[in-house]
Amino acid sequence: MPALEEDARAKVNLTLRVVGRRVDGYHDLESVVAFADCADRLTLRSGVELTLTTSGPRAEECGEHADNLVTKAARLLGERCDGLTFGAFALDKHLPVAAGIGGGSADAAAALRLLARTNKLELDDARVIEVARLTGADVPVCLKSQSCVMTGVGETLLPLRLPRLPCVMVNPRVPVATKDVFKELGLKNGELRVGVTDVLKAPKWPGEGASIDVWIAALCAGTNDLEAPALKVEPIIGEVLAALNAAEGTRLARMSGSGATCFAIFANDADAQRAAHAIQLAHPLWWVHAGALS
Repeated sequence: MPALEEDARAKVNLTLRVVGRRVDGYHDLESVVAFADCADRLTLRSGVELTLTTSGPRAEECGEHADNLVTKAARLLGERCDGLTFGAFALDKHLPVAAGIGGGSADAAAALRLLARTNKLELDDARVIEVARLTGADVPVCLKSQSCVMTGVGETLLPLRLPRLPCVMVNPRVPVATKDVFKELGLKNGELRVGVTDVLKAPKWPGEGASIDVWIAALCAGTNDLEAPALKVEPIIGEVLAALNAAEGTRLARMSGSGATCFAIFANDADAQRAAHAIQLAHPLWWVHAGALS
């Protein structure tokens, strides 16, 4: 059987509001999520044994294979599907890890898509959905890798039709642990961060066919509530945001997820490419990607 392949696209939180912390300790979020045109690449050659090999420029950052979210997702699915066909996974790792762009979650979601194809399962199979949720908070949104509004602890997804948004993504090559950022946020179990009226008020996002300008205006009215605590955990995020805000043509600059990756949106590809080139020259050790979100 030929190997099957899937792209594991980077996830970007265009907005991220922390509604509060539930009594079980998990945080309720509300986020506009888009996906970038940069990705890891995962292949699967079906077989009896479950194995994982890694390659690519970020392979050394993947850690122990036994702890990788690819193998975790596969094992969890195997526990729920008798006779599941596994095989040899090969991960070509390009996205920085612990970076706020769901790199590991995207890899796990790609693994679930590959296993679903191999075993003739639908992606909306209850077992696949359950495993995505158990593997990680960002895995369900990465499973479809389509722009949406994500709420709850990542389990509720409302599709959005975003225009193509030229962007630059920058990571200073410094990992940031999500748990450290939420600890700095400091919410207690059962504590709301916003008022009840705000919770009940559904945000209105532009409809299908809305222009880049309309979307940028709407996104500028939002925020990333994890940006301030992340800056305390890792101050270099401020340098990244400053570099993006200083770039000619930047329309919006913000941190994604819990950091440290930040992004800037531009009106056109030429401005984005020029900005990326200038930032890479000034900071040769940073990871810089010019492309588009959708």
